[in-house]
Formats: sequence, structure tokens, C-alpha cells
Amino acid sequence: MRTTLKVLAAGALAVSLVACGSGTDEPGPDAGGGATDGALTESDTLTVLTHSSFALPDELKKKFEEETGYTVTYTAPGDAGALVNQLVLTKDSPLGDVVYGVDNTFASRANDAGVLSPYESEAGSPDESLAAANLTPINLGDVCINADKEWFAEHDLEIPATLDDLTKPEYRDLLVVSSPASSSPGLSFLIATIGAKGEGWLDYWRALDDNGLLVVSGWTEAYYTEFSGADGEGPRPLVLSYSTSPAFTVQDGGSTTEALLDTCFRQVEYAGVITGAQNEVGARAFIDFLLSPEVQAAIPENMYMYPVVADTPLPEEWERFAPLSDHPISVSQEEIGANRDQWIKDWTAAIS
Repeated sequence: MRTTLKVLAAGALAVSLVACGSGTDEPGPDAGGGATDGALTESDTLTVLTHSSFALPDELKKKFEEETGYTVTYTAPGDAGALVNQLVLTKDSPLGDVVYGVDNTFASRANDAGVLSPYESEAGSPDESLAAANLTPINLGDVCINADKEWFAEHDLEIPATLDDLTKPEYRDLLVVSSPASSSPGLSFLIATIGAKGEGWLDYWRALDDNGLLVVSGWTEAYYTEFSGADGEGPRPLVLSYSTSPAFTVQDGGSTTEALLDTCFRQVEYAGVITGAQNEVGARAFIDFLLSPEVQAAIPENMYMYPVVADTPLPEEWERFAPLSDHPISVSQEEIGANRDQWIKDWTAAIS
């Protein structure tokens, strides 16, 4: 059942006041499914750690502050990988109260490092298959190769469809991707190739490399500098991006780009309470806020991801031009956690 933020925050505040006034060391009540070892902390301020792509309308941020009474500060140390690195490095002196932007490629690292407190919000109705320990799924998206349809039409060349197609000679020097060592989408694509190719994944990357693959540091450089579609004027008509990207290249009732839906890895982004938070009550309220109907509806046009709450309205362009893959390539969080660092090392040695 969905509950308004005001009721949730008030309930959490009441829990905190009762716990603080009890004068005992008994564990405080759990406001949303997570266990606690004592009374929840609270302060007048709330610090939110996010990745650098976090974006919400100012009116929604203001609404949260007005309804809870907190003064909120947002800090963005980098992409999802940098965000988790900061959480781990500052474990003994945490930089904030709540984190948004830990994704399924780094969730296991955050949990293994003990930087997350138990809390999984029940404010929304997300797909149970997206669950991760101590984290609440907020949004998702498919990382896929995108094609510049106009370029392929002008060159009378069929758009590739599969990972194997990308290694064919007719697509030589056409693909640019972001590095898995420095980019969250890049890491997602690396994991997609591992899920698809198994033990032969490095051979697949060598084949891409032999076919003129270009690797750059981040998504922005790949999409807006090297890609020929969208707003870019680069030489390469194939780029690593998201299945939602074609919804933002619509002209005259059609999109100039398309996602190759057989190349996708599903990225899930989470929020969690940071261990040692000075405002656990506010952290939980903020996570619940991210699952509110208003925020979920704002996610597509502000963060270019799909909301996790079912039946959230989508922009018209998304219905037509931004489908999710019916069969995304999957790798379990356990396998990712056990092998992620070694995969990146092996890729770096072989490719970069």
C-alpha cells in the first residue's frame, strides 16, 4: 500500500521520540522492514550521497524539506563506482545519512564492506526480483548498444542486432564504448558480455578490439563526442548507452536512433541508509520519498531511467521509443560480487 511521505515521516519521527524517551537499551521499532540495534538517530539536517547523474525537480526536493522539516544537502562524488568507493573509504567517518545510486554491479561490494544499515522500504511496490540486501530498488534501465539509424540508411548498411554482429567486418571502426574500469555503463556492458559469452568473454573483447573498437573513459564522451547520432557529430554510428536514449532523439514523430535490445544488461539503482548515519529517521523517510508517486513519475524525464513502482505513468515517447529488453542478459549479484574486480583487471590487461 502506498503511503504519503508526510505520514511516513511523522510515523518515523514518532518512533524516534518514543525510543529516545524510553530510557532503555531495548531495540527500537522497525519503521520499514529493517532491523535496528537501538533507537534511530535523528537531526535537523540530512545529507544525501548520490552519483553524479542524480536529478530531481527542485520543487520535489523542496516538498521533501517542507514536509519533513529537514535541511537537505546533496553530495555527488562521481559515478556509481566512485560513490561506493567513497562509502567504503569513509566507513569510519561517513559523509552522509542516505545514499542513492548504488547499482547492482556494486551492491555486493557495499554490503560486504558493511557501509549499509538494514532497511528495505515498503513504501512502494517494486518487483521482488530486484531485491538486494539492505537496499531499496528505485529505478532501472537497460544498458545497450545504440545505433544511428540515419547513418546506416545513408550508407545502405543493415543495423547490427546482436553482440556477434558487432565483430563482423562490415561494422569495423563503427563502435565506441565507455571503459568498464571508469564507467558504470561500461561495467554493465562488460558484465553483459560475460553473461553472454561465459569463459570466452575475453576472446569476444579481443574480436571487438581487432574490429576497430574505440574505448573512452565515460558515457558523455562516448555519446556526445564520438557518436554520430543524437547531438554528437562524431564518426561512429554505434555507441554504448541505454534503451531509453532513443526517446530523447525524436524528430518529426520518429527517433533517429534505436537500441539493440539483444545486447542489453539490466542496471538497477538502489537507495540505502548509511551505517553510522546521524539521521536514520530522515534517511528512511528519503528512501520512502523516492518511491512516492511524484518522484517515480519524475524519474524518466530527469534521470532517464524506468521507475520501479508498477503502473507509474511514462512519457508518451517512452511507450514508443524506449522499450526495455524482453530478454536482458543477466549475471547474478553473487557472481558479480565474487568476480567484478578480477574481471576489470583481466579486461584492462587485455584491452586497454
